Amino acid sequence: MGLFDFFKKDKENKEQQQALDEGLQKTKTSFFDQLSKAVAGRSTVDEAVLDDLETMLVHADVGIDTTVKVIERIEKRVARDKYVSTSDLDRILREEIVELLDANSSATGSRAILDRPDSPGSPFVIMVVGVNGVGKTTTIGKLAHRFHSAGKKVVLGAADTFRAAAVDQLIIWGERVGVPVISHGMNTDPAAVAYDAVQKGVEMGADVVIIDTAGRLHNKVNLMNELSKIKRVMQKVIPGAPHEVLLVLDGSTGQNAFLQAQEFTKATEVSALAITKLDGTAKGGVVIGISAQLQVPVRYIGVGEKMTDLQLFDRTTFVNSLFKK
Repeated sequence: MGLFDFFKKDKENKEQQQALDEGLQKTKTSFFDQLSKAVAGRSTVDEAVLDDLETMLVHADVGIDTTVKVIERIEKRVARDKYVSTSDLDRILREEIVELLDANSSATGSRAILDRPDSPGSPFVIMVVGVNGVGKTTTIGKLAHRFHSAGKKVVLGAADTFRAAAVDQLIIWGERVGVPVISHGMNTDPAAVAYDAVQKGVEMGADVVIIDTAGRLHNKVNLMNELSKIKRVMQKVIPGAPHEVLLVLDGSTGQNAFLQAQEFTKATEVSALAITKLDGTAKGGVVIGISAQLQVPVRYIGVGEKMTDLQLFDRTTFVNSLFKK
């Protein structure tokens, strides 16, 4: 890396950090207001502080199950260390949440594409799922921008053929980013679109193919059947495709996002999460809860409107930003 590249990368990292800090501002304000109330007038972490901390984490949409795990971890540390002051609580809470998110890896799945020097002979296929309104198609556009900016060849497949807006929106994103979009229009066979997109990816030596899918079908059985069909036809071109099933969730809906995640994990094998719209909510704690409860890694988080505001999720950076005063 030359000196120019080093300074360019350093500037990008600082801009990303600033966007993350600003995107989590509402969550941080709510989080620390409640944490301050929990420890007000107290010098040690006792049962009363832990009860208030438990309430605070639930209000931050961390989720009951995950909150219980965090509290149990802190209780063990308090019992082991005998004396823990409330001034230590920030540090302990931060360490325990990072540990809880340990399942997340920065070098697996679609994230590894960014570190790959060139295409290994066949594209990495990502099938994107999620209900309408969570920012699924926008996330695909931003993801395409991230890969394309890194010098990767990208193909998009408009397989959400139940909504004309979804097809049109993806085509617009393809034009903005400068990547081809395979589309058969509305009310066409989604599996046929996916097949052609993967085939196009192979023909042009693409690094990644991203397939949009329907956000809502009549019931879970229909959803399962549709996604299974899409998988089967893609595997005729590339055995093992899709290599990643990315579930997009709207972070501003809090625990409703967790309920959506549960339904999709029943309908198909979700291997990664993208959590959007964190900049517009005080419910950023849902990132911690969903990942911990589902044991599915968070790959990306959305912290703003710009194309660069879909960020790679790093548990330590996220938690440090959350606790930054």
